[in-house]
Amino acid sequence: MGRPATTFLKDYRPLDYVVDSIDLTFHLDPDCTRVESCLRVRRREGVSAAAVFALYGRDISLQSVALDGSPLPASRYRLDDENLVLVDPPREFTLDVTTQIEPAKNTELQGLYVSNGKFFTQCEAEGFRRITYFPDRPDVLSRYQTTIIADRTQFPVLLSNGNPVDRGDGPGNTHWVRWQDPFPKPSYLFALVAGDFACVEDDYTTVSGRRVSLRMFVEHGDEDKCLHALASLQRAMRWDEDTYGREYDLDIYMVVAVGDFNMGAMENKGLNIFNSKYVLASAATATDQDYQAIESIIGHEYFHNWSGNRVTCRDWFQLSLKEGFTVFRDQEFTSDLHSRGVKRINDVNILRTQQFREDAGPAAHPVRPESYIEINNFYTVTIYNKGAEVVRMLRTLVGAETFRRATDLYFSRFDGQAVTTDDFVAAVEEVSGLDLSQFKLWYSQAGTPTVDVEGVVDEGARRYRLTLRQSCPPTPGQPQKSPFCIPVAVAFFSPVTAQRLPVRLHGDAGPWRDEQTLTLVAPEQTFVFEFKDPVAAPIPSLLRGFSAPVKLNAKPPVEDLLFLWANDDDEFNRWEAGQHLAIDELLRLIQAQRSGAAATVADAYVEGFAKNLQSTELNRLFQAQLLRIPDEIYVSEFTSPIDPQLIHDAWRQMRRELAERLEKTLTAVFDANNRHEPYSIDPLAIGRRAVKYACLAFMTELPDPRHVRLVYDEYRRADNMTDRISALAILANLECEERFHALNEFYETWQDNANVLDKWFAVQAASRLSDALDAVRSLTDHPRFKPTNPNRVRALLGTFCFNNPVNFHRPDGAGYAFVKSWILKIDRLNPQLSARLVSSFAQWRKFEPQRRAKMEAQLREMAAAPDLSKDLYEMVSRFLNG
Repeated sequence: MGRPATTFLKDYRPLDYVVDSIDLTFHLDPDCTRVESCLRVRRREGVSAAAVFALYGRDISLQSVALDGSPLPASRYRLDDENLVLVDPPREFTLDVTTQIEPAKNTELQGLYVSNGKFFTQCEAEGFRRITYFPDRPDVLSRYQTTIIADRTQFPVLLSNGNPVDRGDGPGNTHWVRWQDPFPKPSYLFALVAGDFACVEDDYTTVSGRRVSLRMFVEHGDEDKCLHALASLQRAMRWDEDTYGREYDLDIYMVVAVGDFNMGAMENKGLNIFNSKYVLASAATATDQDYQAIESIIGHEYFHNWSGNRVTCRDWFQLSLKEGFTVFRDQEFTSDLHSRGVKRINDVNILRTQQFREDAGPAAHPVRPESYIEINNFYTVTIYNKGAEVVRMLRTLVGAETFRRATDLYFSRFDGQAVTTDDFVAAVEEVSGLDLSQFKLWYSQAGTPTVDVEGVVDEGARRYRLTLRQSCPPTPGQPQKSPFCIPVAVAFFSPVTAQRLPVRLHGDAGPWRDEQTLTLVAPEQTFVFEFKDPVAAPIPSLLRGFSAPVKLNAKPPVEDLLFLWANDDDEFNRWEAGQHLAIDELLRLIQAQRSGAAATVADAYVEGFAKNLQSTELNRLFQAQLLRIPDEIYVSEFTSPIDPQLIHDAWRQMRRELAERLEKTLTAVFDANNRHEPYSIDPLAIGRRAVKYACLAFMTELPDPRHVRLVYDEYRRADNMTDRISALAILANLECEERFHALNEFYETWQDNANVLDKWFAVQAASRLSDALDAVRSLTDHPRFKPTNPNRVRALLGTFCFNNPVNFHRPDGAGYAFVKSWILKIDRLNPQLSARLVSSFAQWRKFEPQRRAKMEAQLREMAAAPDLSKDLYEMVSRFLNG
């Protein structure tokens, strides 16, 4: 295909017209739905004349268009595949447009589509233009009235945004419902749902005493599986009132679960549409991680009501304005309800294993991009997760109380408007009095900064000189970077008492503090700390709580890392010390393999691991984190060139040696946490299960059939999905008869539950056994594999190419060829999904020559394929040319 057009931030200009309101009428039919829209339009104040009024439309059939009630002659408009352009429109007018669409044929799942005989919409980012012609951009805010007409028997439930204001019977067996949303919103927040649903209802009383009806719409038979989601929603509403002073503003809040969905969920005003895996949960069907994800994503979409809906983004370059801020809010929601340290570890793991890789490759882009071909390609970990880190740093710099006052100003000043990241930062500047112009580089510069550290104790052990140097590598289009504003949280520990030491910066007459946050703004800065009392060898704890999304190059002595791994009271930094030690051990084992030398895991590391394993004082959830070896994908970031087989072999060796040397301890800890009690999602129970299966996974690294039988016994006696799938995932990595028995039994039991069956596909796709590719290839022919269902594709193909590096990166290139063939097939069905899958090739230049050449060949075959979607074209082009 020819190069599609690129959209640039620098070209933004407001629309010449304002669409004050839009009335929509849907005559629903799966094969041919008629959509009637009535737009009330006026020229924007200050615009003297406008030659055209452009509306966007894709894959829709124009039936009629009328201006102020009169049919518009062909000379007054232009129509092409993506635009309806009115020529010489008046200053103020009403525009009536009728279109036809075919929802049943919509496999892209954007706009209006059919899933399991029901109607759903997905309009973010540009799906509304697949429903009717409209200036489909986020800065066009209009009031919506929606009338839905459909067959009463097939579609008894008819939903849209806002509040229901009228309903009635139509001709034949039809009925209709009219919805009004009193709040102006962009078209991407429009939603419609129609079908036969079960409804689970509760209510919530807001801080001002208003009663809000909460309704969960699910498939019949799933009513008991949405109670956790409902309780999570109530917790989120209370938390947002308490923490941000944000109260819900409609009479009804609705959540609808659907099995075919490109995303996790969508925050449509008053009518959230959710991927069913993030709504449905019961002990029998959902894992501990599922329960946690449901609570987090329910909260995320609810929090969007203010950070995204009431205040939205001016253009799609500002996407992180709503997503980064809301991710930060949902992270804090989870942290306040559960273990803050464990949540921080999990969030940083995502950042470092996914976003840091994105920042280091051809797909690197700033939190506020400068251009795009297809906006769907920018729903990335950079926009969401790095964007959240930028907001977190803002709060760190100004303090929690000032940040809250700044968000109050932001919400009140910009309520009902479409704004920018600059507007958000300006509100923080105004309240805090700080100049944040340098800080805003986090929005405009791509890449992950590295902070090099040098520390020296001097002057009779009363001073510590800490020198920090920052740098950031080139990224596409940005060969040179200006210094960032980086908050670095620091504490010092006494090696004798293991307590934090009171310190202050030299020249500061203020109080002694046991933790400081430094602000690094220059390429190099030196900070001199004074200790209240002399200390011979203070142990620094740097970047506490991961205070900035940077790579810290400190090179601390092994003794210091072992001390922090055992004693740091910042849970993230304690875990990080262990990760640092493990990475060093793994790199040493990899180097030994490259040179053909013998090497074993250091005694000091094994002893430190054993101490954390045997601890009875640790929070069990945190203890489970301390027992995690860095995964192979993260380890690859420290090797050049990347050889997945060497990394895998070193990773297995490390786990095997730990199992051999600590077998008795692992068995004892497993036994202590193996309590077959009624299932509960309280933190202690979740932590015990996490520790139990961490131990069991280590034990099965040993060639002992007793351990295999133990795993199989756990699988057979499991009365909840966490136990069942955890045991099955271990068995999937073992060459044993029990693996086949368990996989067959699991399928026979759960073949009719789509969300659970996704887990069955995923554990096989993640298997490290050498026949994994053959198994995945065979599963694509399975009658339950549906290439039109994003969850199923992600479970099988996504798990294989993103989470199974040793088999996806087979040296013969068969994994690459297989995934490439499916990417091209899926691109014809769902371009968003194909563009996500091709990201597995993004790092191709970093691999050893044989794999690098094979990955490049597959990318070039994709580039040469006919009729690529814009989504896939943009990603492949960036990977080849970046």
